[in-house]
Amino acid sequence: MILGGTGLIGRAAARRLRQAGWTVDAPGREVDRADPRALAQAMGDGADLLVDCLCYTASDARTLLPLARDAGSTVMISAKAVYADSRGRHVNSAEPPRFDGPVTEDQPTLAPLDSDPFTREGYGPNKVAAERTLLDSGLPVTVLRPSKVHGPGNKRPLESYFVDRILAGHRIVLLASRGEGVDHPTAAANLAALIETAALHPGRRVLNAADPDAPNGLEISRIIARALDHEWQEILLDHDEAGRHPWRRGFVLDTSAALALGYRPVGDYALTVRETLRDLVSRSSWQDRSRE
Repeated sequence: MILGGTGLIGRAAARRLRQAGWTVDAPGREVDRADPRALAQAMGDGADLLVDCLCYTASDARTLLPLARDAGSTVMISAKAVYADSRGRHVNSAEPPRFDGPVTEDQPTLAPLDSDPFTREGYGPNKVAAERTLLDSGLPVTVLRPSKVHGPGNKRPLESYFVDRILAGHRIVLLASRGEGVDHPTAAANLAALIETAALHPGRRVLNAADPDAPNGLEISRIIARALDHEWQEILLDHDEAGRHPWRRGFVLDTSAALALGYRPVGDYALTVRETLRDLVSRSSWQDRSRE
């Protein structure tokens, strides 16, 4: 059973699991995630795998625990937003975090917090509280920490930054900080593959979830331009006032623990982003037709 099965991650997981022979139940919005009775009714007699894409707080995690006790394996989707550097900086802080290298699962996290999870300062700490509630239960729960998730149907696709300019016929692209800065992408298809791997190896663990490569803003601009058969001149700016692409601020995740478990990614960013690009071009064409 997948909670949040109609979202970007849930849809990718459902597709992957069905192709692998699983019977997937992905209740939609008719099931209230905060209603224990509704969740219990949706769960029925149990499941071999329980995936929660909608667990944001400790309260959400406590609501999930009765279902997790009736599941062979549980996967909770968290986020890299839980990580903090030596000065307490994180992806949503005023100043970006700085790490010595790829971040492993042993990197310290923010202090847990019980507050509004849908704010910049509240998101990461609430995810930490949710993680700890589930992991402290002793149940076979795998916590996955993805980075910038991309895939078809994304409500806020970062790739639109470049796609919109390409479709508008721009022959010049401005890139702040000389196109440098990496914010590790995570394809929904790769995340789905890791969910399946965790399902086949139940256990209590935390795993980073990201693509096998981490291109910077300049590289992503080129990947997207090539995929759409577009050519433009890249203007690399030393400052950060113009050309502020979405990948300029972030960090790289170490995924060696996932690979050691048996996870094999579907593909790198250039391969997996193609679905997103087709979706964005299709959306743009439909919008253009609707205006006629």
